[in-house]
Amino acid sequence: MFKKILIANRGEIACRVIKTARRMGIATVAIYSDADRNALHVRMADEAIHIGPSPANQSYIVIDKVMQAVRDSGAEAVHPGYGFLSENRRFAEALEAEGVAFIGPPAGAIEAMGDKITSKKLAKEAGVSTVPGHMGLIADADEAAKIASEIGYPVMIKASAGGGGKGMRIAWNDEEAREGFQASKNEAASSFGDDRIFIEKFVTQPRHIEIQVLADSHGNTLWLNERECSIQRRNQKVIEEAPSPFLDAATRKAMGEQSCALARAVNYASAGTVEFIVDGDRNFYFLEMNTRLQVEHPVTELITGIDLVEQMIRVAAGEKLSLTQEDIGINGWAIESRLYAEDPYRNFLPSIGRLSRYRPPQEFATPEAVVRNDTGVYEGGEISMYYDPMIAKLCTWAPDRAAAIDGMRVALDTFEVEGIGHNLPFLSAVMDHPRFVSGDISTAFIDEEYPDGFQGATLAPELLSRVAAAASAMYFVTEVRRARISGRMDNHERHVGADWVVALDGQEMPVTVHADKAGSNVTFADGRTIRVESDWRPGQSLARLQVDGTPLVMKVGKQPNGFRLRLRGADLKVRVLSPRRAELSRLMPEKLPPDTSRMLICPMPGLVVSLAVAEGDEVQEGQALCTVEAMKMENTLRAERRGVVKKINATAGQSLAVDEVIMEFE
Repeated sequence: MFKKILIANRGEIACRVIKTARRMGIATVAIYSDADRNALHVRMADEAIHIGPSPANQSYIVIDKVMQAVRDSGAEAVHPGYGFLSENRRFAEALEAEGVAFIGPPAGAIEAMGDKITSKKLAKEAGVSTVPGHMGLIADADEAAKIASEIGYPVMIKASAGGGGKGMRIAWNDEEAREGFQASKNEAASSFGDDRIFIEKFVTQPRHIEIQVLADSHGNTLWLNERECSIQRRNQKVIEEAPSPFLDAATRKAMGEQSCALARAVNYASAGTVEFIVDGDRNFYFLEMNTRLQVEHPVTELITGIDLVEQMIRVAAGEKLSLTQEDIGINGWAIESRLYAEDPYRNFLPSIGRLSRYRPPQEFATPEAVVRNDTGVYEGGEISMYYDPMIAKLCTWAPDRAAAIDGMRVALDTFEVEGIGHNLPFLSAVMDHPRFVSGDISTAFIDEEYPDGFQGATLAPELLSRVAAAASAMYFVTEVRRARISGRMDNHERHVGADWVVALDGQEMPVTVHADKAGSNVTFADGRTIRVESDWRPGQSLARLQVDGTPLVMKVGKQPNGFRLRLRGADLKVRVLSPRRAELSRLMPEKLPPDTSRMLICPMPGLVVSLAVAEGDEVQEGQALCTVEAMKMENTLRAERRGVVKKINATAGQSLAVDEVIMEFE
């Protein structure tokens, strides 16, 4: 077994590999760029080597720099994680030439499967079901439109060397095919250094289901069940689960056997994933094979009990798999939520900055439930513009799907993140969405259920009543504390009133609060009484309560005469007022937000790639105005209505902060 390995990656996956290596007694070496000098993976590793400036194309994906770090550290093997150099044939070959083990598949398998055009041809030859499409090279946008039209719209335009949703577009007509081809080509060149594009039929109402495979160099190949990855945003996975709520045993077995056949066809050895698109009749079609560890691998580990990183290390060390296909079962249900530094209220645009608060839920593992959080950040750390915006992967396990979802609801409500925009509210909202709860999902779920973007969840009336009861009980505690501090409470005489009006979500709920040592009884105008018990104290940012005997977890922020409460995807400003103050409050005029309708405002921090209009130009609704790049994704900003460009405040190549004015209209 290896004594020392280098992790050629960063963030949560580097931390994840370090944990397994440490358990196996293997020393670890981290590499880091300028931006990651104080990163968590650097702190966790036994050694750390600086490899260059912040941009990945000047550090993490420069093979010569990583190879020098390998030499300097004396590492016997390298784990590439995912992304960066994980599917780079030349990197694997460079390690082999140096006599260093690559903790991944052979270079030939990477070359065959890493190229999506070649991989589809090989999959077809291996008897794997494939999607109709054009696998040849495409010269220009006009040829892309011609090919797309022949295949039949809609089509998927994809980067041959792509991954993570980058370099990928859906086109529904010739114009979108031309535009998507160029945008995909640009993103592919920027992210992967390879701008080749291919086009395939886009299957409507599809599910994205993938099979985990594991193989050694002694001819043993296994499939470790499937993962459902259909909840996607801009072709990037957001929520995954294992197993799939859609597959039956026969389809699962067929997909697994075809995946193993493909792995054997390219002499695969290591952990890998074969991705499929599955239609409503459980017909499945090969999409691609990822010759690396997947982001969502924890859910497979949770239902199988197999540490995939450990297996990768053992295979790279030449060991035989100690498992057989009969050893692979499905134990319970696991769900993964990807926490991203992106603002769901701004159409999920990237967010950067300092994590002023980062308090994940407590990790634990019992026979009844598991909470696991794979992360690469810490409180006070920076979210950089240079890398992927993922902060953490929160996973829950339970004996069945319903219990796993319940566990995820509580874990998400418990997760505290401040200082940046993040998608925790959206993740929570999905956990309560009827379609997700029923398992009736597809890759179009987010587009179909949130066509106008995410504006926050609407809580059911019953839950709103519970929140109102909790808020009034909590506010009563704050008022009692204030009275004690001010001296208004003497000889235990209570001078805090019992009657209040809770204003939230556009409603007013008169309540009466009767407190005792264990909690409060909150009585509503209709006579219903709700019991609230908690050890929450003013100033605490997380409230864990029992409301009528049922757990309720809320993030708490201070507001005048109340709280900002966040739970289950809702962000509520709750005021708790005396009856007289509530009466006067109704007479106050509403403050209106400033008018920005005649401005194009930068929705996220990023770089202006290009401007498509000039001052004095007349623009039409939907017309492209400019392109802004953030976290290696190009975002085209379009006109919301017809108008004339009055002034342009930005130039191509300029870096903008969020809410900076790009241009103004007459």
